[in-house]
Order: sequence, then structure tokens, then C-alpha cells
Amino acid sequence: MEVTKETLENLRQDYRSAQLNDNDINKNPIKQFDKWFSEAMTAEIFEPNAMTLATADKSGKPNARIVLLKGFDENGFSFYTNYLSTKGKELKKNPQACLVFFWGELERQVRIEGKVEKLSKEDSEKYFHSRPQGSQIGAIVSPQSQIISDRKILETKVEELTSQYEGKTIPKPAHWGGYIVKPTSIEFWQGRTSRLHDRIKYDLINGKWQTNRLAP
Repeated sequence: MEVTKETLENLRQDYRSAQLNDNDINKNPIKQFDKWFSEAMTAEIFEPNAMTLATADKSGKPNARIVLLKGFDENGFSFYTNYLSTKGKELKKNPQACLVFFWGELERQVRIEGKVEKLSKEDSEKYFHSRPQGSQIGAIVSPQSQIISDRKILETKVEELTSQYEGKTIPKPAHWGGYIVKPTSIEFWQGRTSRLHDRIKYDLINGKWQTNRLAP
């Protein structure tokens, strides 16, 4: 199918599956997120924990990519990566981030803004050793975001380390670990008909969450 300007302009959906009413939301946005995330899992959405992680460098130039949520609670939202990757370097210089979840089947979106901190070495170690062996070795082998001349370089190193660590505990590399996004605002978006979507935003003010409805 040829994609034309007119094709793109006429791509649209009318959202009708649900509503987001002020009286139905939880006063605690983490509990509201837990409810929506549970419903996304029940709906068997493919990788419901996939989220866009947006960062910016010191000059303010933005960057974004998909990562996987690996934990959330009252403290924040956690993920793991290579500290020497592009995202890791940006977070070191500018420890602010935005997370976006989009669950199209439920016509829902969640947007989270907050400060970013590294998780403890103990938390990173625990999660690292819960991963499949191939993923552990991949974390050691990949110089994430760096230019490599050939994929064979990675494959050869994987073969070497798989043999080296057969039957042994694989040590977590120092350049790999977790981050937690400590939210200062969380917005819940529910698609509605005629583009009059529901948007409820929570803002953390003086240690307490305040909610407001935003225009779509």
C-alpha cells in the first residue's frame, strides 16, 4: 500500500471504550497506575511494561527510546540499562526523565515526569542474577550505543563468555545497573469520542499529590 499525505491525514480512530471520571480515580497516582497496569496485563497486551524513556543532554537536546519497566512502588518507576549508553550519559549530566506508556487496545496513555537516581548496587545485583544467562552475558558483551564494525564481534564474545562461565555465577559488570524515576507529575489519558479525551494530572506539591483535569 502506498503511503501518501492524504493517507496519513485520514488515519484516525474514534475512541469509545471507556471514561476517566474524577470520582472514579484513586487519590494516589501509584495506586491508579497499578490499577491500569493490572488491566493492561489482563487484556494480554504485548509487553505492557514497554515504555518510552525520554531524556535530554546537558544542552537540552532531547532523545527517546523504548525500555522495559521492571518495578514500581511509592518510590518510583525502575528500569535497567548500561550506564555508559547514550541514555546513561544523558542521565548523568541531566538526571530528569519522562516515561510514556501507550496501551492502544485500552485507548490509554500514562505520562510520568520526574527526577532520576541510580538504584542501589544490591538491587541491581539482585535483578541482574534473576535474568537468563544469555541476557547476563549480553550485558557484559555489548558496548551499548557505540559503533561496532561487525555483529560477529558480539557473537564471538558471547561464545567465549558462555564457555568461560558454564556452571558459574556471572558477575554483574560495573557499567550495568538500574535507575529509578521518582515522579513529580503523572498524567492519565483516556481516549474519548470526537477527540474530547479525558486527562487527569497528578502533581506532587509539598509532598502531597494534587489532581486537576486538563483540556484534551
